[in-house]
Amino acid sequence: MTQTIAPRVRTLVLLFLAVTGALLAGAAPASAHAALTGSDPRQGTVVETAPAQVSLTFSEPVAVSDDALRVLDPKGERVDKGDPAGTGGTTYTVRLLGGLPDGTYTVTYQVVSADSHPVAGAFTFSVGAPSETSVEASAQSSADGLVGSLYGAGRYLSYAGFVVMVGGAAFVLACWQRGSGVRAVQRLVVSGWLTLTASTLALLLLRGSYTSSGKIGDVLDLTLLSGVLQTKTGAALVSRLLLLAAAALFIAVLFGSAQYRRNDEERRDLSLGLAVGGTVVAAGLAASWAMSEHASQGLQPGLAMPVDVVHLLAVAAWLGGLTALLVALYRAPADTAVDTAAVQRFSRLAFGSVIALVVTGIYQSWRQLGSWSAFTDTRYGQLLLFKIGLVAVMVGIAYASRRWTARLAEPGAPWTPREKREETAATVPATGGGAGQEGTGATGTGETGAGTEKTATASAPTHVSTASADTDTDTDTDTDTEREKPAAVTGSAEVRAEDSGAGAKAGGDSARAAQLARQRAAVATARQKRLRDADPNRFGLRRSVLAEAGVAVVLLAITTVLTQTEPGRTEQEAERAASASSVPSAPSSSSAQGTGAVTLNMPFDTGGKDGKGVVTIDLDPARVGGNSLHVYVERTDGKAFDVPELKVALTLSAKSIGPLPVVPDRVSTGHLSASGVQIPMAGDWTVEVTVRTSDIDQVTVSKNAQIG
Repeated sequence: MTQTIAPRVRTLVLLFLAVTGALLAGAAPASAHAALTGSDPRQGTVVETAPAQVSLTFSEPVAVSDDALRVLDPKGERVDKGDPAGTGGTTYTVRLLGGLPDGTYTVTYQVVSADSHPVAGAFTFSVGAPSETSVEASAQSSADGLVGSLYGAGRYLSYAGFVVMVGGAAFVLACWQRGSGVRAVQRLVVSGWLTLTASTLALLLLRGSYTSSGKIGDVLDLTLLSGVLQTKTGAALVSRLLLLAAAALFIAVLFGSAQYRRNDEERRDLSLGLAVGGTVVAAGLAASWAMSEHASQGLQPGLAMPVDVVHLLAVAAWLGGLTALLVALYRAPADTAVDTAAVQRFSRLAFGSVIALVVTGIYQSWRQLGSWSAFTDTRYGQLLLFKIGLVAVMVGIAYASRRWTARLAEPGAPWTPREKREETAATVPATGGGAGQEGTGATGTGETGAGTEKTATASAPTHVSTASADTDTDTDTDTDTEREKPAAVTGSAEVRAEDSGAGAKAGGDSARAAQLARQRAAVATARQKRLRDADPNRFGLRRSVLAEAGVAVVLLAITTVLTQTEPGRTEQEAERAASASSVPSAPSSSSAQGTGAVTLNMPFDTGGKDGKGVVTIDLDPARVGGNSLHVYVERTDGKAFDVPELKVALTLSAKSIGPLPVVPDRVSTGHLSASGVQIPMAGDWTVEVTVRTSDIDQVTVSKNAQIG
């Protein structure tokens, strides 16, 4: 039974790596979480005159660098000037050179979404008439190369390290406190800490190249690293490293306490302190993901982030505890085997974790998908269905494990008569040798003593080889208490040897007593292992837990891929925006006609003190029907500006419609919004904005835009 452990563990590790590699490799093309929902000029459109700028609208705010937006002429030469600029909301512009000739122009973009993932793409538009172009209208993301693969592997290892460290510690603290002295369990939790720490450092170094050039040589670029530290993701990674220092102290106290004997009250106080401190550290580590990824963007981020923390903690308690139980079942020493009570406590912990996963998972699914069709029509939904199926399989296996747990025999059953005889036989050779030596000293006949000693010596190797064969397969399963046993047994054996050692040398008696102690310990250990391994229920529990762990490996890989996949809600919104803005390639009278979104910048001056600024209007998707309107007010120095009153009116003079009043609500400093703004028909609309900066200072500014 013991000899099959290593191949099984190796098989599990190989499965772990193979599934991870396959899934991460397949996830690269869909790593973007923000999507391009509109542009001005639109993709594939033909405009009569060259525009002064190009605007891109995304599904969520993105970070843009100096080279994030580029416009190339048919020869591949850049025709943009200046750095990209945000006009407020999710629209970003780059200015173009004047006097551009007719032809097809290519727009490329490489930005970083608000949930930390790089987004890249390209499209074309034409001035006058389409022409041949030497530029390929596609952009390779920095996440598609070697750096992207390394970054994906680092993300997986960080999740795995977190699960093993937190879940293993929770298993010891809440289910099996005796396990704090088992070296195999200690190594498991410490390996989780080391994996999480190393992968976090690697992610911090890879981040700069991952979101920019994608070149492996830029990994150690200090300029890029400095820029990463100023981002939300960089701050989250640094916070994770600081929390890992606290986690190291927690682990040292958790496992160091096994070396000291304490009364019940001290143990309870220590357990309570470790539980509170460990929960705080684990929640902080989980928050380092929640505050920088999916949960921090989109709908209800204030609720989504705490829900994500609970989800991650539940995953760690279940899967990490399962890993610790698997190690304990296979690698714990015979005298510290996992008992029925510990397995039952973990069963209750796992059940609570599954309930938490179901509740938080339902909320996250609704938030990321938004519709039932997204389950089957988007990659995110398909992966989520696969994940749900794996969870169902794990729950089914866990349910089957309950019958093994209910019938699990406790280690340390009473001695049978046969085992009593074996224990007595282990002491007979040494006792006989002592008697022979004593007789030798009295009669002067050295032959009898010598003969008896030979008999003892001949019988000793049998027990020694038994001990070696039994203990060599489990060399790393000693506990702190077990390591103290030989010294204690040897000491008592030496006392007995001295009492019966008349006529024998002290040095020889000490060696024989030590040999006797080793023989007795080997017999006791062999007995415990036979009892443990002969229990069919324990064997069945091992098999079922091993099967659960195998499914958990795949489940964790799917979870990692989901964090790198564009949510179904975003994907469907991008598809709807693209289909709404698609038109035949025919000349149009204005570059602003029919855009997926309209952005208008209008400077104002009310004439009073502090009365100058710029108001920006974003109307999305700028078509007939319901639209969302965002208003951004800034001072001349670019700082957000809260004005006492702001009103918007829409007028279609050609059809004598309007003015249609819109009163936006304040969102934050200098930001107002209104939803459900109805545009009854397409046309050249006048957008008027009335700004009041004091009790008497007020002005109305306006601009025209083609809507619908």
